[in-house]
This record gives sequence, structure tokens and C-alpha cells, in this order.
Amino acid sequence: MICYSILGPFFPTEAVKKGASQTVVGLIFGCYAVSNLISSLILGKYIVQIGAKFMLIAGLFVSSCCTIIFGFLDRAPAGPIFISLCFVVRSLDAVGFGAATMSAFAITAQIFPNNVATVLGILEIFAGLGLILGPPLGGWLYQTFGYNVPFLSLGCLLLIMVPFNIYVLPSIEAVPSKDSFFRLLTHVKTILVCYVVFTLSAGVGFLDATLSLFAINRFGLSNGYVGLIMLGLPLVYILASPLIGYFTDKYPATRITFLVTGGIAATIGFCLLGPAPFLHIQSQLWLLVVMLGLIGLSLAISVIPIFPELISCAHEIGFEEGLSTLGMVSGLYEAVWCTGTFYGPIVGGIIVQQLCFEWAAVVQGALAFLGAFLIFMYSLCQRTKRQRVQENNQQADERSPLL
Repeated sequence: MICYSILGPFFPTEAVKKGASQTVVGLIFGCYAVSNLISSLILGKYIVQIGAKFMLIAGLFVSSCCTIIFGFLDRAPAGPIFISLCFVVRSLDAVGFGAATMSAFAITAQIFPNNVATVLGILEIFAGLGLILGPPLGGWLYQTFGYNVPFLSLGCLLLIMVPFNIYVLPSIEAVPSKDSFFRLLTHVKTILVCYVVFTLSAGVGFLDATLSLFAINRFGLSNGYVGLIMLGLPLVYILASPLIGYFTDKYPATRITFLVTGGIAATIGFCLLGPAPFLHIQSQLWLLVVMLGLIGLSLAISVIPIFPELISCAHEIGFEEGLSTLGMVSGLYEAVWCTGTFYGPIVGGIIVQQLCFEWAAVVQGALAFLGAFLIFMYSLCQRTKRQRVQENNQQADERSPLL
């Protein structure tokens, strides 16, 4: 996650020096999500044939090599050659990153079947730490040692993890499944949960692309202070994730409740982030910080239960337990998340440009509320349906002695 997040502070400046426009820089970042989306669907389908352990190790190797190669791109000729190499290396890095992340999810669920949410909550602590440490660490290494060192040092560190994981990870044998993503998406609840994943990633992508400029213009803050403010979201997420994971595993029935609660919390957070113009509340820095923390909490409440809930959806429609199903669920999750991270910055940026940040945040809040509302209505309909079935069974049992 550090290798993923180090580019933000300095790469756009270097790319502009090499003849890339702001639009091209945005596309270089965006191609990561597109490549991750495509590779997740393909690799998730064939995780058994490829092997989960091999996929994770190969993903780490490809990602580490791409990170190291990215450190030498400043020596490429400016213009189309530099831009083309950035697209190629960044896209390959996304494939490696997606393979490692997706297989890690599948292996986790296979090894800890009764504690999936708890283990994911622990893993999210370190994912969040990587996202937090990446930008300041990358900026410091760049400022102190130049362009090459951030990529070379972190790429080599990631490369060391390859032999370590070869030794530590167990080999998982599994039988390929004939099921597909399309059958998984025939389940209504699966589609609704995927929509929640989409709204979460879109909200994160929107904030990454627009929040810093809004804070600078509205409150006159420096880039350093903006960075500190933006730490509020991942810090709360890190602290809340293991707790949410524990409760999700201990009380599986609360997963839907967590998804609805998380959507409502995200709605409140985004509507008060600006705040929304129709609320007629003056924008305050403390309110911005508190709402970022609330959005971080909503992410923890929603993200951690989603993966076990998707596994449950697959089993409900007859998917067999095993690595093949876990791979498809992981691939679907990664693909939908990448779709949101591609959509959020682009559409959010357009709304900010045409209207303002406050209205763009309201749109993100509305997307989150719609997800919570749909999940709640589906859960309510299913509960009513089960009650009617139970009543009919009871009436049939009462009539059977008379017959």
C-alpha cells in the first residue's frame, strides 16, 4: 500500500516537466484502476488453475519490479515515450497489485473461515497505515534523495517479501468450479452489496481528488496542514476496523445492520463536509475534520462486513465452499472497488468544476444513502417473506391432525 500511495506528492510535478498535461497525469493514475478492474475479473475466475499462492507471489514480484522500473522513468526521453512507458509500467503494476491483493483475500478466507471479518479488520490496519505513510514518506525521500530513491527502496523492500512468502504461505489445493461471475450477479443481494462497495470506493476517490484543493481555497491552509487533516479519515478507519471485524464474526446477523448504519453515517458525513448549501450552515474547519472522521468510521462499518457477506451471498445461490468461490468473490469485490475509484475522481471533479465541492459531496452522500436504503428495503422484504412462510407452515401443521 505504501508503493501504491507514494506517487501523489511528487509524480505529477515530474510528469509535467516531462511534457505530460494535467489530463494525461490523471489518465496515468486512472489506468491503474482500469487495469486492476480487468485483471481482477480474469484472475478471480482462474485462481484455482493458477494457484492462490503462486498468484500472490507472482503479483508481489511483478509489482515490486514495476515499482523499481518506475524509478528509472525520469531518464526516459520527454514526451510520448515517457508518457507511454508510464502507462505500460503503471498498468502492469496494477495487474500485480490486483493479483496479490485478491489472492490474499481468498487465502485469508480459506485459512480463517470462521474469522474472516476479524482477520480482514487486522489486515486493514496495515493497509490503512500504508496509505497514511506512503505520501509523507514518498515526499520526504523525493525531497531528500531525488526521484529514483522512493521507488528503488520501496520496490526492493517489496521484492524481499517474495522469498519470505514462498517460505511462509501454505499451498492450497482446490478443484476448479464451473460457476461464473454472471451467476453470482443473478442474486439481488449480491448486486446491492456490490453497489455499496461502489459507493464506498467512489467516495474515497472523490475525496482524494478534490478535498485538498477545497481545504486550501476555503480555509487558506498549506499543503502540510491539509495532509494532516486528511489523516483523520484513515486513522479512524484503522482504529475501528478490528473492532468491527470482531463483532461481525461474533454476530454474523449484524452484517446487514452494519451496512445500513455505515451508509447513513456516510450520508451525514458527506452532507456536512461542505456543508451542503441547503443546510445553510457556515463552513468550519473543525466540522470538516469531524466529518472526515465520521466518513472513516462509516468506511470501517461498511467495508469489513462486505467480504463475508459476499461469500454468504455466493453460498446462498449454491456456490460450493472452496478456493474457487473465494477467488470469484475476491475478484468481484476488487473489480467493483476499482470501478468506484475510477468513477469517483472523474465524476466528482466534473461536478466540482460545474457547481462546487459542497454539491459534489452531497451527490456522494446521496449515493451512500441510496445504497443503505436499498439494502434496508431488501432485508425488510426478505424478513417479511420468511415470516409469511413460517405462518403458512404453522397453519399447515395446525390443520394436519384434522386431516
